[in-house]
Amino acid sequence: MTVVTYERGRRMSQFQLVVFDMAGTTVADQGEVKGIFLQAARNTGLPMTPEQLQPLRGLSKRVVFRQLWGHELGPDVADLSARVESSYAEFRRLLENHYETQTLDPTEGCLECFDWLRSEGIAIGLTTGFYRKVTDIILSRLGWNQGLDERHVGTSKTLIQASVTSDEVAEGRPAPHMIQRTMEMLGVQNAQQVVKIGDTPPDFQAGRNAGCGMTLAVTNGSHTAEQLQEQPHDELLSSLSELKDCLQSHR
Repeated sequence: MTVVTYERGRRMSQFQLVVFDMAGTTVADQGEVKGIFLQAARNTGLPMTPEQLQPLRGLSKRVVFRQLWGHELGPDVADLSARVESSYAEFRRLLENHYETQTLDPTEGCLECFDWLRSEGIAIGLTTGFYRKVTDIILSRLGWNQGLDERHVGTSKTLIQASVTSDEVAEGRPAPHMIQRTMEMLGVQNAQQVVKIGDTPPDFQAGRNAGCGMTLAVTNGSHTAEQLQEQPHDELLSSLSELKDCLQSHR
């Protein structure tokens, strides 16, 4: 699929693509992922508190364990990598079980937001700090993978147009690689015509690092408005229900 600038009447859309985070932004998360992190840490002997975890939310999940184990043992301990992989493997086991067995729901206003973007000819990309296997579980259970090809690219008729995970790029957030990969997959060349929206500081940072035209966040995910306000951003939204008005006001 190649995305071009869409014309509605005589007016050209300023934005070609909106890149969304998943858990906490488009997929409802009432603290389940945080709980899975903490349980995986306990099961593998890693001391971890919610306060230690909170500023790391949004990063690649293996990176979270590497930082916490490195802080606990020091970066040069001989078995650091083995401990990181043990915790990460346990996290994956618990995470996959959660998404395979528990109820999954879109966040408030998500599907209506998707419908409006598609009616405007604006492509929808999903990026995540999760890895491909669990992402596919989520997409399949929500029915969001229908029509995506083997590269996880859709068409203007599919609910979403692209899906990119942190294990498919050289580095996850806050690096811009997932956003850039989404742009490449959809043929979007100008980052100023891309909107990045998430619910964590690394989402902001990734959007800024990619040079996106707008970087936004919802405050009904993993971070409060007060926590997000400290980060450079364009606007905070209470939910995705506000995205339509936000984008229309910036045209």
